Amino acid sequence: MASIISPFRNAYRYLQRQAHESPVLLYSVVLGAIGPVLAFTVPPIREQLGYRPTEPIPTTYPIPKRPRRPVQGYEDEE
Repeated sequence: MASIISPFRNAYRYLQRQAHESPVLLYSVVLGAIGPVLAFTVPPIREQLGYRPTEPIPTTYPIPKRPRRPVQGYEDEE
């Protein structure tokens, strides 16, 4: 039974040593591993809580529904 637990015990000891000797590397790996997990779990949770995305920003100017007047000269000339 001890042979089954031994790899996990050694991995735990290694991670514990890394947390003391180089915490920046250990925590950056932990945060990097959490990122993809959150990318797949957060959107369904947000939908269940009632989140609706906002309407997209218009990318074109709406054209008026009237005949267009031809432009003559400049509007600031009198």
